[in-house]
Amino acid sequence: MQEKHSVTRVRHPLKMRLITVRKAERIAPHMLRVTFADESLCDFTSASHDDHVKLFFPTPGQVAPVLPTLDESGLVYADDAERPVTRDYTPRSFDPVAGELVIDFALHGDGPAASWAEQARPGQTLGTAGPKGSFVVPDDFDWYLLIGDETALPAIGRRLAELPVGAQAIVIVEVGGAGEEIVMPSEAQVSLSWLHRNGEAAGTPARLVDAVRALALPDGEGYVWAAAELSVIGAIRKVLVDEKGVDRKRIRAASYWKHGAVAHHSALED
Repeated sequence: MQEKHSVTRVRHPLKMRLITVRKAERIAPHMLRVTFADESLCDFTSASHDDHVKLFFPTPGQVAPVLPTLDESGLVYADDAERPVTRDYTPRSFDPVAGELVIDFALHGDGPAASWAEQARPGQTLGTAGPKGSFVVPDDFDWYLLIGDETALPAIGRRLAELPVGAQAIVIVEVGGAGEEIVMPSEAQVSLSWLHRNGEAAGTPARLVDAVRALALPDGEGYVWAAAELSVIGAIRKVLVDEKGVDRKRIRAASYWKHGAVAHHSALED
C-alpha cells in the first residue's frame, strides 16, 4: 500500500521516434498547440504533468531530422550526420487510443523551435525521445499551488486537467497580456490568478514574487509546483520557504529558461 503523500520517481525505457504533425492550432497569440501522431507512439508513456520529451528538429533542406541511435552512453550520432537542433518540451496530453501526442509551443522568440512551430503544417515530421522518467506527485494532498509564466502553461494545464474532483488548486500565472490567457479545464476546485506584463520584459521576479508573498495558503498538507526564469523561480522558492514556511520537500521548482542562455532547463534543489 502506498504511503500517503508519497512522491515517487519512475523510470521509462528511452525510445527514438519520428512523429508527424496531424494538426496545428493557435490557442493564444503566442501559443501554438501541435498534435502529432505515429504508430511508434503505441507504447509512449508519460506519468507526470511536468515530464519532458526531447524534440529533434530537421535542419534546412531536410524533410525529417536524422535521429541518433541509443547505446549505454546515451545518444550516438553518425560521424557524417548533420545533427538536429534539440529542445525539451512538456507533453501537454497523450491519447493512447488515437495515438496522438499534443505539444504546446510558446512562441517567444526567433529560435529554431519557435521558428519551426510558426510554420508547422500537417504532414511535417519531427523526432522525439523520452520521457526518460517521471516525478509523480500523488493526488492526495489537501491543496496544490501551481506557479509559472507562459513556459509553464503546458505543465500547469496538464496538471489541472488530471486533478480529480474534490482537489483544490491555487494557480498563479504571468503572461504578456489578457490576450495570452488560455482555457485550462479541470474537475478540481481551481482559484486562478492571471498576471499581465503589459509590455514589460519577461523574466523579472517582482510580479510573481509579490503575488506569492500576498497569498494566504490554505490549511492542511499542500504541494507547490513552480517553473519560470531562473532568477524568478529562485526568488519564489525563497519566499515560500523563508516567509511562508513551506517544507522544501513539498516544493518542486524548475527553471525553464534563463536570461542569455540557450535551451536552459534545471531543477532547483538544495
